[in-house]
Amino acid sequence: MDPADRPEPWPLRRLVLCTPRLELRPDDDEGLLELVDEAYRGVHPPEEMPFLVPWTDADPRYLGRGMLQHFWQQRSALSPTNWSVHFLVRLDGAVIGVQSLSAVDFAITREVSTGSWIGLRHQRRGIGTEMRAAVLVFAFDHLDALRARSAAFADNTASHRVSARLGYRRDGSLTVARRGRPVEEVRYLLEREWFVRPDWTLQVDGPPSPL
Repeated sequence: MDPADRPEPWPLRRLVLCTPRLELRPDDDEGLLELVDEAYRGVHPPEEMPFLVPWTDADPRYLGRGMLQHFWQQRSALSPTNWSVHFLVRLDGAVIGVQSLSAVDFAITREVSTGSWIGLRHQRRGIGTEMRAAVLVFAFDHLDALRARSAAFADNTASHRVSARLGYRRDGSLTVARRGRPVEEVRYLLEREWFVRPDWTLQVDGPPSPL
């Protein structure tokens, strides 16, 4: 095959989303090492647990390795219909967290889900809202998604505030186990027409169909 006719083997490597403050790129190994460093600096107070999978409770000796294995596994399983893209979020050139965008049977459902975290030292600055808004604009305007879903424990006030700012509506709840105790997980739904769009324009660079 002529080199000019070969498809891009990994088009995600050229995808970049830029907001006024942030740069979001799909994970790569060098960036993941920065993400691990940020996790070791702290993601949440030790008495709290905002994640359904309590990965921050892992033995510190293996936390970084476990993180890398998780992202490598997710990256290797990506397909056009079922995918999880983990955008490394950079502020002033440094990785400060991750914003995930996932879908199952996307061509049929046109539905995405989001999840995220940022280092504790970068929280309470509106960054969580900005980075989720970025992937929602990308999903609705560039992937033609129709709706988005999110979820958070009932006591995760910060996540609930982000969802409210962006136009999500509560869509039920269920009881799950967290650190050996029952807790309510609140589900949220965002239809494309409900989306409270940011007052800035998302810059998207990369292939027209990265997935």
